[in-house]
Amino acid sequence: MTHLHSKQERIVVFASGTGTNAENIFRHFRHHADIEVGLLISSKSSAPVVEKAGNWQVPVQYIAKEDLQQPANILHQLEEAGITFLVLAGFNRLIPPEVTNAYEGRFINLHPALLPYYGGKGMYGMNVHRAVIEADDERSGVSIHQVDERYDEGKVLFQATCEIDKGMTPEQLADRVHELEYKHYPGVIEAVIASA
Repeated sequence: MTHLHSKQERIVVFASGTGTNAENIFRHFRHHADIEVGLLISSKSSAPVVEKAGNWQVPVQYIAKEDLQQPANILHQLEEAGITFLVLAGFNRLIPPEVTNAYEGRFINLHPALLPYYGGKGMYGMNVHRAVIEADDERSGVSIHQVDERYDEGKVLFQATCEIDKGMTPEQLADRVHELEYKHYPGVIEAVIASA
């Protein structure tokens, strides 16, 4: 049975890294009238994002690689927490299709490049920025897309771009793309929830 919660919409954030995007989401929805972050799910119990969630009083659940083979358990955990919307923010494991199908249209991801380019398995973090720089592209950016059963192939909902300066390093590009992520991701989450 689903627990009763004070907000109409409850987000789960899947994240397993430093958690800068997750923390930005926690901050954005902290005092929102209708939306709250009800849960963080991480595949790394020692990830910095776990501590950040604690600082924002967001409950945390650890999910091991083997747990992803038990989608019914994941769905049960989400239902118990009253989760209505799923957000990926630096979670590099493939979510089972049973979960993506159950939350179709209510599950989004942030990708640090302009999809359909530089997406797919293994294309995350600095791997993406190195590939963009090596290709000598003039622009990069961020894509926010629906999540389906394949890496980075869901419908793109939003993109923002940035210029790549001559001689820019992958690390400098990452900083520029992070600025776009922080600026746009919470607002796009809010807009997608409002239209779902």
